[in-house]
Amino acid sequence: MSERLPILRIGENLLVSIQIDLDDQTVLNLQDDLAEQVVKHSARGVIIDITAAEIVDSFVGRMLATIASISRLLDAETVVVGMRPAVAITLVELGLSLGGVRTALNLERGLAILAEHAAARAAQA
Repeated sequence: MSERLPILRIGENLLVSIQIDLDDQTVLNLQDDLAEQVVKHSARGVIIDITAAEIVDSFVGRMLATIASISRLLDAETVVVGMRPAVAITLVELGLSLGGVRTALNLERGLAILAEHAAARAAQA
């Protein structure tokens, strides 16, 4: 049975902390739920924290890239934080570069990236 992951709002950003092993349906639910929440809250940023993820398979890796693309189309930047070295190595070995997905070592750096993105956006306006 698939689970729904909680999505927390922090100012103009949304945060998802993945604390479980992801099955395909849970990732698909996350994709739909995040898109809905980005629109509902007019979110400018999305952080997906995968610190607890021990492994990411090719489907989950592709879905992270898809989630980032969907968020970008909805005017929100996505940052994946907390990637373990083993996960990064696995993604590279699978040929998944996660194009278009920003990454940061931890939540603090992820929030800083989104703050920089927001400042750059405000300067352009």
